[in-house]
Amino acid sequence: MKFTLQAEDKASRARAGVLETAHGNIQTPIFMPVGTAGTVKAVHQHELVQDIQAQIILGNTYHLYLRPGLDVLHKAGGLHKFNHWNGPILTDSGGYQVYSLTEVRKIREEGVTFRSHIDGSKHLFTPENVMDTQRIIGADIIMAFDECTPYPCEYSYARKSLDMTHRWLKRCVDQFDSTAPLYGYEQTLFPIVQGSVYKDLREKSAEVIASFNRDGNAIGGLSVGEPAEEMYAMTEVVTNILPQEKPRYLMGVGTPINILENIALGIDMFDCVMPTRNARNGMLFTQNGIINIKNEKWKDDFSPIEAESDLLVDQIHTKAYLRHLIRSQEILGAQIASLHNLHFYLWLVKQAREKIIEGTFYTWKEKMVKVLGQRL
Repeated sequence: MKFTLQAEDKASRARAGVLETAHGNIQTPIFMPVGTAGTVKAVHQHELVQDIQAQIILGNTYHLYLRPGLDVLHKAGGLHKFNHWNGPILTDSGGYQVYSLTEVRKIREEGVTFRSHIDGSKHLFTPENVMDTQRIIGADIIMAFDECTPYPCEYSYARKSLDMTHRWLKRCVDQFDSTAPLYGYEQTLFPIVQGSVYKDLREKSAEVIASFNRDGNAIGGLSVGEPAEEMYAMTEVVTNILPQEKPRYLMGVGTPINILENIALGIDMFDCVMPTRNARNGMLFTQNGIINIKNEKWKDDFSPIEAESDLLVDQIHTKAYLRHLIRSQEILGAQIASLHNLHFYLWLVKQAREKIIEGTFYTWKEKMVKVLGQRL
């Protein structure tokens, strides 16, 4: 994997670059739609390519390990062949899901014992077997196995957790570097900065992560309930330390405003379930603000879903029709709203990239953050 910086904003720390992977190039800054269980919910692969213009999608180790399971994925030739997505894929290690979805879990130095949220069966994730699992899934970018601390979190727990995350990282790196890809193309491992909302822990973690000298680095444990100001403060602390010449991935973030503010702090890659999850509940993100399509005011609004959008479903369907579909819990409603939101998120980061290259990013960003949070 190769990352090339192409432009830097003079008024902020925003950057534009290109990330080269075995399954194609990614222009940064980029938003990555979340395809947890091998699918971006309610969206076809051809829509991801043609309508949303996604350049990379996510899969999740925890969910794919449980269903369809590693035997099926291995026989298929990896996730790319299984779901017929030909572009780059990034897999999260499953660490966050082990802590958020499983009621019964035990964290020890060896790893995490947990019970499946599907059938209650008992499993063990270790740094080593999570690397092996991600080799079988076959994503281009794989994540280290870490502990994602909750928010709020006591300093003593955050420090103890961080030390273990760093020890686990060494085991991840050793396992990854001693094994080969299974399907004939390169994979790369990103370590994850943790440390909750404690500045000294974040600094320490960023220094440790940078010292491993991997192809890219991630920032985890944010967007878990802390105020946005704390998220931005921690991002700034970390981006001050992580190497300039390597891509930085902020995990699980966020709202359109969060994305723009973090681009300004030097982040290159984002993912979040928000555009699809909120879409299924009738929340639409637009260039002019946020629409709750379930509201009565849209009942007989026969204007396009978003007139300024170049997405076909935005132009041909009306707000009134989409409101009817969502309120009737029709599957098509979730499909249209998901298409709309993902298209908007990819439009937003593409605009940000263009403004960085033009040298007008900061002024544009300041104007956009005032608009994007408005309730329409």
